Amino acid sequence: MSTTNKPHPYKHPAGNFAALTTVLKRLSENKSLLTATPVLAKLNKHGGVDCPSCAWPDPKKTHFAEFCENGAKAIASETTKIRANADFFRKYTVSELYKKDGYWLEQQGRLTEPMWYNAATDHYEPISWQNAFQKIAQHLNKLPDPNQALFYTSGRASNESAFLFQLFAREYGTNNMPDCSNMCHEATSVALAEVVGVGKSTIELEDYEKADTIFIFGQNPGTNHPRMLTDLEKANQRGCNIIAVNPLKEAALESFIHPQHVTELLLQRSSKIATQYMQVHIGGDLSLIKGLIKYVLEAEAKQPGQIDREFIEQHTVGFEALKEDIENTSWGEILSQSGISREEIVKAAQTYLNSKNTIFCWCMGVTQNKHAVLTIQYLVNLALLKGNIGRPGAGLAPVRGHSNVQGNRTVGITDNPPKKLLEGIQKIFGFIPPAQKGYNTVEAMNAMYEGKAGVFIGLAGNFISATPDTAYSEAGMRKCDLTVHISTKPNHSHFVTGKEALILPCLGRTEIDVQNGISQQITVEDSNCMVHASEGHNKPASEHLKSECTIIAGMAQATLPQSKVSWDTLVKDYSLIRTKIAEVLPEFANYNQLIQQPGGFYLRPASSKRVWNTKSGKAQFTSGALPNLQLQPGQLTMATIRSHDQFNTTIYGLEDRYRNIHGERDVIFMHPEDMEQRGIQNFDRVDITSYAPDGSQRKVHNFKVVPYDIPKGCVATYYPEANPLVPVSSYADGSMTPSSKYVVVTVQKTLHS
Repeated sequence: MSTTNKPHPYKHPAGNFAALTTVLKRLSENKSLLTATPVLAKLNKHGGVDCPSCAWPDPKKTHFAEFCENGAKAIASETTKIRANADFFRKYTVSELYKKDGYWLEQQGRLTEPMWYNAATDHYEPISWQNAFQKIAQHLNKLPDPNQALFYTSGRASNESAFLFQLFAREYGTNNMPDCSNMCHEATSVALAEVVGVGKSTIELEDYEKADTIFIFGQNPGTNHPRMLTDLEKANQRGCNIIAVNPLKEAALESFIHPQHVTELLLQRSSKIATQYMQVHIGGDLSLIKGLIKYVLEAEAKQPGQIDREFIEQHTVGFEALKEDIENTSWGEILSQSGISREEIVKAAQTYLNSKNTIFCWCMGVTQNKHAVLTIQYLVNLALLKGNIGRPGAGLAPVRGHSNVQGNRTVGITDNPPKKLLEGIQKIFGFIPPAQKGYNTVEAMNAMYEGKAGVFIGLAGNFISATPDTAYSEAGMRKCDLTVHISTKPNHSHFVTGKEALILPCLGRTEIDVQNGISQQITVEDSNCMVHASEGHNKPASEHLKSECTIIAGMAQATLPQSKVSWDTLVKDYSLIRTKIAEVLPEFANYNQLIQQPGGFYLRPASSKRVWNTKSGKAQFTSGALPNLQLQPGQLTMATIRSHDQFNTTIYGLEDRYRNIHGERDVIFMHPEDMEQRGIQNFDRVDITSYAPDGSQRKVHNFKVVPYDIPKGCVATYYPEANPLVPVSSYADGSMTPSSKYVVVTVQKTLHS
């Protein structure tokens, strides 16, 4: 970051030439220009590779370069020629590697062979696959209760490997399946299931072409889902209103130059994205949505016909209770808590009233706070008022993060399995799976910390860096007897070990997966419920790598010698896994045939057809009071955010271009008046203290202050560096999603000795 005394805010369109130069830089750093380029040509196309980054859907007509800047970074990372081999692990102790940051670990390249942690030497050492599987089996089989094992899944895993993983866990005897969805969109899954009957998007990608208005709540697509900007650009150009609701001013929500459109680049012709930008207070989305609803209902009272009475009467329940709730919510409360003026709320509400078809998008800015479930259900309320579910150009669009986080849940990765899944498993595989609820992520953290978990197995991901309350999470992991991580590259979780630990290196999605002499396909489900195939084309990074499916089968066979599952047969041909998925879950009928068609197939949710699988059989209006967000003097509300040079916990570089931050990650963004009140100058170093609901405090030190366009009383910090401040006890009511987007903090200048 600049060391001058004045900050230099980013004032250029998103995308642009900088996206191209950054991709070239990352390809060069990873020594992957030759290995990545052929993959990029096939990325997100039929017969090619599905991007291992975000879950944004693919258009029916793909571009010759159907990828974004951050997707290219993900491919550069996976196809790197740099190797973290046995020599690397001989060079560094685990204690030394634990002290390295995420960026440094990412730069060490691909893992090449199974490794076992030798506590006596504090080094990882090579181990054979057979011996690794036997160690896992020994630890699992000596646990007095199968519920002392944890099976964690990242959204990077394919449908096939996720299905096998949950099958292994359930035949072993537990539903302890914490996953990354517990930390991001679990609030969405809970909220939507209650009110519309399914926790998924109700729209297709083509609906963006038909919408009159698109609301975007708590999402920064320029960094987290860059290909979305293509669809938003097209929408704006044809006259669609785009209303962005986000505390920080984000460059990509303001203007954009498509880096793959030569004319735009050469003429520097930018496209506007948001037609209205509402900088809501952190945690204030619910009050803002109530304000929109309040104006809509007031307009209806003055001039009937503003809302869709026919839809409400035929398809919903609870409307009168909602009206009463809104009447009892004052404009004073709404304006105070949201931080948005009445004029701005009225402007957005009038846009909504004049819009025939409206799409509501949201992401983790909405899902990661204590009242997240209620907030999402009020977004549904707003949609229901005008019948904006179940027709072209309108609907609900939770924008998922990792590429297959939604698919994992669909094929059975859940701590609270539905009855139909368990019945299907019993019918097809001949064993009775456990029915009792297992541990979600927060519950798994508590179980480890309390000594109630003996074995942790992670299918991809970086559990320690992803979870809140880092010191607590690390302490719990170290109490396990065995920790196992199935990964492609080193990450922080590998160096927070149990008494024994294993790293099992797997194939990346870009690599050829040959089983029984046949190149295999895997499948994923995108954010809009499209299921499609992906097939690697690169030579594996090491001859010792195994696929996720074969690793899971190896663990299961060693652990369950009398298994009812024909593991060997299934992993010789992944089409057989898909056949079993379809037998257990009938919505996957003709699975193998459907994925051969360009674009795959649509797992259409019932709510998109106005069929409501709820208790009442109708869509449910929800009522609920605003939360108490009153702070003590001097306190601020903090949200953790990503930099532009990362995806989830993977740090590709130290450049947050759109916020003009370079070479720094221990950063806190503050309103200039909040800085002045605390005697803080530009780029001063500060300590940040957080305050948990139970009264406990947590602290991080020496963060650099950057003045930023953010509402007064709000601050933002990077994830995972600020995760130590997020209390494990602070999470969304109803879903236990950690409240990383609403943390109460104080800030004071660091005292130097």
